[in-house]
Amino acid sequence: MVGTTQAAQLLKICAQRVRQLLYEGRIVGAKKVGRFWQIPLFKGMPKVKVGKRGPKGTWRKRLSSIPTLIHVNSHKIRSNSNNGTNEPVIVVRSGSRKIEAHHVKINGSCEVIYSRDRPLDCGAKVLIQVDSDVVVKPCVFADMS
Repeated sequence: MVGTTQAAQLLKICAQRVRQLLYEGRIVGAKKVGRFWQIPLFKGMPKVKVGKRGPKGTWRKRLSSIPTLIHVNSHKIRSNSNNGTNEPVIVVRSGSRKIEAHHVKINGSCEVIYSRDRPLDCGAKVLIQVDSDVVVKPCVFADMS
């Protein structure tokens, strides 16, 4: 379950449009708990019903062949140690999307890969590969102290 902001990020639309879809009853399984919406995910994405009028929606469809890659940015670890900062060091890449996080929860199977001869563009040689249908939840902590 995700909120309106996370659903907007997944669908690549603004949060106000997600709220409009919610009020129209077009997001499958969504329910309001108190003041907040709880939106279920189907294969990692909110499911939106087709509208009755107008053009088709152009929100992002999850590609089944592109895996999600997770790796650690060692430069930020060093920077955090030297400067006393708390920047997120875990990087989650899914297609062209890149999210930095302190904590990542993987709901499904994954694979740890050491790729000495074929590192990522950023230079990472050890990474976690997750199938595109597995839900990955990155989390950034505001203050760790």
